[in-house]
Amino acid sequence: MNAAVATSVFGAFMVATVALGLLAVRGRGNRGRDGLAEWSVGGRSLGTVFIWVLMAGEGYTSFSYLGAAGWGYNYGAPVLYVVAYMSCGYAVGYVVGPMLWAYARRHGLVGITDMVAHRFGRPWLGALVAVLATVFLLPYIQLQITGMGVVVSTISYGAISLNWAYFIAFAVTTGFVVVSGLRGSAWVSVLKDVLVIATLGFLALYVPMHYFDGYGPFLDRLVTEKSEWLTFPGHGDSGLGQAWFITTSFLNSLTVVIFPTTVAGYLGAKNADVLRRNAMWLPAYNVLLFVPMLLGMAALFVVPGLVGAESNLALFELVVDSLPAWAVGVIGVAAALSSIVPMAVFMLVIGTMWGRSVLSLVPRWQQRQKGAAQTVVVAAGVIALVLTYTAPNTLVRLSLISYEGMAQLLPMVLLGLMWRRLTLLGAMAGLVVGVGVVCGFVFTENDPVWGVNAGIVALGANLAVALAVIYAGPREHDDRPDGDVLARDEPGERQEAAESRKPELSGVGVSEASDAPAGA
Repeated sequence: MNAAVATSVFGAFMVATVALGLLAVRGRGNRGRDGLAEWSVGGRSLGTVFIWVLMAGEGYTSFSYLGAAGWGYNYGAPVLYVVAYMSCGYAVGYVVGPMLWAYARRHGLVGITDMVAHRFGRPWLGALVAVLATVFLLPYIQLQITGMGVVVSTISYGAISLNWAYFIAFAVTTGFVVVSGLRGSAWVSVLKDVLVIATLGFLALYVPMHYFDGYGPFLDRLVTEKSEWLTFPGHGDSGLGQAWFITTSFLNSLTVVIFPTTVAGYLGAKNADVLRRNAMWLPAYNVLLFVPMLLGMAALFVVPGLVGAESNLALFELVVDSLPAWAVGVIGVAAALSSIVPMAVFMLVIGTMWGRSVLSLVPRWQQRQKGAAQTVVVAAGVIALVLTYTAPNTLVRLSLISYEGMAQLLPMVLLGLMWRRLTLLGAMAGLVVGVGVVCGFVFTENDPVWGVNAGIVALGANLAVALAVIYAGPREHDDRPDGDVLARDEPGERQEAAESRKPELSGVGVSEASDAPAGA
């Protein structure tokens, strides 16, 4: 009976989610290049509220809902790096976001692969970056499938096996993103955020009162019996000390601003001021992250003995153990939507990169970019599903692998758009070295290395090689003016950019273009 009630509540909300996604895109353009821009970046017309909930949705995923609790359960204090890097990343995004938005709007671009191809004048480079970014985004999609699968299986009280739960997560999200695109994800983010705030606020009060008679007795017991979880490097021989915390927070705060999904959120905004306001308000959402971290440590006393990937169940073991079935279903919906929204955006971004930068190089696919992108979405989901079955891992571990790999694109994407001297040869040489180093460390299980994040060691090698090649090799000749090569959002250039907009390239209607500020 409990399983029937909880899964019925869950199923009803999933139907409502798909319906909301369909409603969001009703009457929107869906053909040609305009169709791809509408599907992938919401027609570049999303306002402050939608951008806020969309980007908060990308930051608050099943990794945060379940993985943060799992790492709090396993290690304790090191998981606080999540709050640190996201808050610092929003500050970096205050500067970087408007620059990327202006650059993409000016040249009719819809993602980082477009930007790289345009910056260096090489269409094949965009295809290469798309392939590489896909490799490092797949673990994050796997993360969301794993998280939602855990939720579905747990709220069914074991009636649905994890394997079937993973497939349900894949099927629901793939169908949702193919149909609704970025605009649908933004609409559903509103529902998700309401449920997440409500459920976590409730759990933050309920769990300590129910199991420990309040925060005082809980924290007193935590300090007395589990003090190792409250200091670095946390519980066990994890190697996650202060140096790891600092380097990981620094690396991720830079990487998050060029993450393809973050850039998709930037490019969906109707103007640059939306992004600046968004960067100021997003850190407030991080307060919620302390709840699953703390509840993960509370689970140490209630459900001891979870090991490995089982630690992802820490939070929901408390929920199922103490709440009625209908409440389990509602909390399950909040956690599932925390998987669906970011997973939809990740899959959408992969589809867009391939449809725009890879398959568009084939003449017969040039006028069918949206269809090609949607096909790739399904393929990426299938690959991530297979990885979920064959190579399971803890949610935080999957997140770290994605960030360490994507960080190697920082010189090519971010430095390249700010520094004209960066050459294609230098950027490529650094990228090859950086990716090789990070893969070597990760796949030989030497991360952290020398007590620091392996990704930042790889990024250091990346930059060193790139600079050596730049200053030792010949200077590249490019006749284009700086305004066509570099990303800038300066007052003097805003009017020029506004006057040179090409709505037919960016997928924006004339009325939308006229409403945007001069930062385009």
